[in-house]
Amino acid sequence: MIRKISVVLCGLAMAASSVCGYAAQDDKEKIAERMTAAGNVIEEVMATPDKSIPGGILAGASCVVVIPSFKKGAFVVGAQYGQGVATCRTSSGKWSAPVCVQLAGGSFGFQIGGQATDLVLIAMNQNGLQAMLKNKVKLGADASAAAGPVGRNAQAGTDWKLSAEFLSYSRAKGLFAGIDLDGTVLSQNQSNTQTLYGAAIPFKTILDGQEVTPTDARPFVRTVAKYFVVAKNQ
Repeated sequence: MIRKISVVLCGLAMAASSVCGYAAQDDKEKIAERMTAAGNVIEEVMATPDKSIPGGILAGASCVVVIPSFKKGAFVVGAQYGQGVATCRTSSGKWSAPVCVQLAGGSFGFQIGGQATDLVLIAMNQNGLQAMLKNKVKLGADASAAAGPVGRNAQAGTDWKLSAEFLSYSRAKGLFAGIDLDGTVLSQNQSNTQTLYGAAIPFKTILDGQEVTPTDARPFVRTVAKYFVVAKNQ
């Protein structure tokens, strides 16, 4: 009995350590690698138009969030966590310098296993944009979220146009599809953003377009802007 309790406590400690560890400050090189990975995710997703984010959604996007290799695992207590990057369309129509974000959630269960997937979240309106400017937002509670439609000719229902503030997508093992992320929390990674800019700059200041995009982040922002322009011109 004592041994079983020890195993359970060990599992709880491991899960808690994983969830807390993702918020640790990374160095500039690791952040730059994450920026590159985020840009690659967008490029690879959009490389297959029939299975990508529809142009109509890209054309109306207010913000784009990419979480490369979002991890989900479980050992007594399930945990989901990932770090990524976000950029928003400014009042001038350009895309802002990026900020570092994190996505986390949890669940209880008795399974052992894990998986990693790339996530893309798109803020579709001003409500979604304002949620991005806050310290954190719980998807499905503070901001409505829906699994996004996929494909060049996707005939999405009108719900996402009328009420969904965030559309969410996942890519794992080459498959790209909408995903339900209700209950997960999207929040600022202030320490990594400070490392990226060399100062504690408010997220709103950056996402409103008042900061110059750091060199390491320019490819990611250019990639998002490229597909936005293509979608607007279709």
